[in-house]
Amino acid sequence: MNSASESVIIALTRGRILEETLPLLREAGIEPLEDMKRSRKLVFATSREQVNLLVMRGSDVPVYVENGAADMGVAGKDMLLEYGGEGLYEPLDLGIARCRLMTAAPRQAPETGARLRVATKFTNIAKRWFAEKGRQVELIKLNGALEVAPAMGLADAIVDIVDTGNTLRANGLEPRETIAEISSRVIVNKASMKIKSRLIRAILEQLAAAVNRRSD
Repeated sequence: MNSASESVIIALTRGRILEETLPLLREAGIEPLEDMKRSRKLVFATSREQVNLLVMRGSDVPVYVENGAADMGVAGKDMLLEYGGEGLYEPLDLGIARCRLMTAAPRQAPETGARLRVATKFTNIAKRWFAEKGRQVELIKLNGALEVAPAMGLADAIVDIVDTGNTLRANGLEPRETIAEISSRVIVNKASMKIKSRLIRAILEQLAAAVNRRSD
């Protein structure tokens, strides 16, 4: 059995990011030994004896990586911007699960100088964004059902991830300003990068090669 210094744990974000990450890992020679989508397990052995995969919510990935419970991780840039964290390296953009983090408001709603009520789960990002714009806002923390918040009188606007924009339009909203272009990034614990440098750098090189092949 490998010692901790000879093995790497990679934390993955479940859902769309997981589905788009697995083919890249496969090209890098890392493939789970069982179907991750059908299993209730959270930790998976792989075809590479030194690598294990850990599956969780995206918001938990940077927490696990920064605190060393996982050596590496894959998370959306939105989660990384919201979390912050100085104990992380962000060496590789996988270019997958692309979308935008945007403000959105009811169609044809006028811009006013009044204090905005903004519903979002990205409270840290929204706070910084509106502060840079010189706007005073009241932030309302929601983890779901953001699109109906304006219609129900809970908020004047929202800050959320926008892919096609169909959900916004279906709920009478329109995108306004782009806060950030989002894609999935590989993150690495700073201490792990030093202690397990050879193995981690090899994985990063193989993942980068897989990304480059897809962009050719």
